[in-house]
Formats: sequence, structure tokens, C-alpha cells
Amino acid sequence: MLEQYPYLPLILIFVVAYFFMIRPQMKRQKDEKKYAEALKKGDKIITRSGLHGKIVELNDKDASCVIETMAGRLKFDRSAISMEMSKKLNPVEKKK
Repeated sequence: MLEQYPYLPLILIFVVAYFFMIRPQMKRQKDEKKYAEALKKGDKIITRSGLHGKIVELNDKDASCVIETMAGRLKFDRSAISMEMSKKLNPVEKKK
């Protein structure tokens, strides 16, 4: 059978790589984008670099936010906020 379809193993390797590597990464990026768009004032967050703070201002023009920390206020891009670490700080509201 392989003599008839010499490219079949190569195609199968690509399909497996897509479903186990590429597709989950694309889903994670989509979830991160949704999380960044859903941020609101008062949310406690952690940036990817480990900075803890609370959102005090959101700017939709340049997709940034102002974070209040113990050291003062800092402006960050929303993409710098870590979804995984920040979700631990904000309890998810249960739907009734």
C-alpha cells in the first residue's frame, strides 16, 4: 500500500502535528485575546513578568490599561497580562 502512496506517511505526520501542536496553540491564543478584551476596572491581574496589580483604567484605542501597584500606577499593553495566573486571583462568578 505504501508503494502506491509514497507521501501518505508525510501527510499523516502533518495531520498529527496539526491536531496535537498547532490547533491547541491557536485555541490558547484565541482564549487569551477574549480574556484581554473582557478585562474591566477593578480586576486583579498578574502580568507575564510577574507584576501584581489592579486595573484602574482601560484604553480601547491602543489596547492598553493602567495598573495600580504598591509602587504606583503603570501603563501596560493588555497582551502583557497573563490569563493563567490572573484567573487564580479573580474568582469566577457561578451562573444560576
